[in-house]
Amino acid sequence: MKQTSGPAKKPAEAVIKDIRRATRGQFSSEEKIRVVLEGLRGEDSIAELCRREGIAASMYYGWSKEFLEAGKKRLSGDTARAATTDEVRDLRREAGALKEVVADLVLENRLLKKKSMSGAGGDEA
Repeated sequence: MKQTSGPAKKPAEAVIKDIRRATRGQFSSEEKIRVVLEGLRGEDSIAELCRREGIAASMYYGWSKEFLEAGKKRLSGDTARAATTDEVRDLRREAGALKEVVADLVLENRLLKKKSMSGAGGDEA
């Protein structure tokens, strides 16, 4: 029987793939926008831009497509504006205050129900 070197290579290939995946560049949204805008300016070819940035052309075109679709949605009014940190803080504060008011009203309601039940039962006897 002849042994093949297939099983020995597979783990090494998997390790290399994992290393490449772990070491590939992570681009922030600002960096992606910068690259897409640079490509749209057309000063350099897309291939040159991608070589310089260290990305595949397919990645550039994917970013470009997402960028243009997001812009189209925003201009047509399809997306809601994201709340700022201050707005979120204010809304949370308001929600907390409203919860307190509801809790007070529920407590007051229960007390009034108890009073009316004990008062109604005592009058009949």
